[in-house]
Amino acid sequence: MNKAPIKTLHLTNAYHQASGGIGVFYRNLLKAANEHERFACLVVPAAETCVEEVGKYARIFHVKARRAMFGDSRYRLMLPPQYLFSDKTALRQILLQEQPDLIEICDKYALNWLAGLIRKGFIKGLQRPVLVGLSCERMDDNVRAYIGRNDFFRKLARIYMGTCYLPMFDYHIANSEYTAAELHQAMHDKHKREIFVCPPGAGFEHLENAERTSEDRDRLLNQIGGSHKSALLLYVGRLSKEKNIPLLVEMMKSLFYDEGIDYHLLIAGDGPLAGWLAKDGMNRAHRRLSLLGHISDTTALATLYANCDAFVHPNPREPFGIAPLEAMAANLPLVAPAAGGVLTYANSTNAWLGHADGESFADSVRLLFSDAHKRKQKIIRARQTAREYTWASVMAKLFALYDEMHENFPTLPFAPKA
Repeated sequence: MNKAPIKTLHLTNAYHQASGGIGVFYRNLLKAANEHERFACLVVPAAETCVEEVGKYARIFHVKARRAMFGDSRYRLMLPPQYLFSDKTALRQILLQEQPDLIEICDKYALNWLAGLIRKGFIKGLQRPVLVGLSCERMDDNVRAYIGRNDFFRKLARIYMGTCYLPMFDYHIANSEYTAAELHQAMHDKHKREIFVCPPGAGFEHLENAERTSEDRDRLLNQIGGSHKSALLLYVGRLSKEKNIPLLVEMMKSLFYDEGIDYHLLIAGDGPLAGWLAKDGMNRAHRRLSLLGHISDTTALATLYANCDAFVHPNPREPFGIAPLEAMAANLPLVAPAAGGVLTYANSTNAWLGHADGESFADSVRLLFSDAHKRKQKIIRARQTAREYTWASVMAKLFALYDEMHENFPTLPFAPKA
């Protein structure tokens, strides 16, 4: 007799209506939960508290929370005071109502303490679920981007990870070997935990049907003031400090002086650096930039991929990178750093990899356009690689891992005894 599927509950602060990678991941998780007929709940911060039903088996709990005080103000944060002290708080009420078999938390700063609270049995009436920490970014990279590159801060981040994050959970999942490396480096023998690597996927299905048409291409060229000589480079992603956005400006500054090809960079995304790009970045790149804003419509985004000539991804510390993988699925040549989580799928046979600086990226772009035969071969291999990361296959593997964790949890030395 088959066992009933376990119920999972997922919490994250890295979510808003226009959020990128993590938001895409969770939306596909809820879609797959319905397809696999297994109950899944997502808890996210919002302007107002409400419940959103997502099919028969999934729902999103929106919990009222304040906007982030620094960084990207589009995000809101569920903070410890919203769950630490009272069973009447919205977060605790959700847990008591849902009684999940497994709780997964994607947050290293504000929600990890909730896992510690549950481990200690401080939420009365809640059955002890399996507690999983999901890492979709590295803390040391965020510290480097927002606080400083001083070695002291890096060591402080490692101490925090080893004492305040890793021990809170029973298992850990990372979205790439690059992200998992920080967990391994910070782990102490006293708090040994299994770490699993489960890469996310790409929306291969909607990209597969998108085709370049002369009408769409002409419309795009007219929008940016281009011509038939224009080579359209594309970046899709958040415009924030940790994404190494200034590299794109330096790349365009170098490419501006090339004769024969009119390079133009299209940027689809939003974030704290949008204002800087629109003013200083535009001037430094000799106005060869076009800011398209965030594109939420998947069909429009697929059409944009299909009608550009190459995708450039500047971040050498990208935890994984869904957008570059989608570019590969859309037959778009990829230029990326030879570092970070993009190496999960990108290599010298299917992408143009180099150092993470503007001149090196400009050289990779020139190389890409200089050899049509090699470009065609790499595009074919890239598409084959992308097929290995369909959301359907990714989610099937993730659900199987959840089930395995739940089944094996009672055998762990720190599991509560019956």
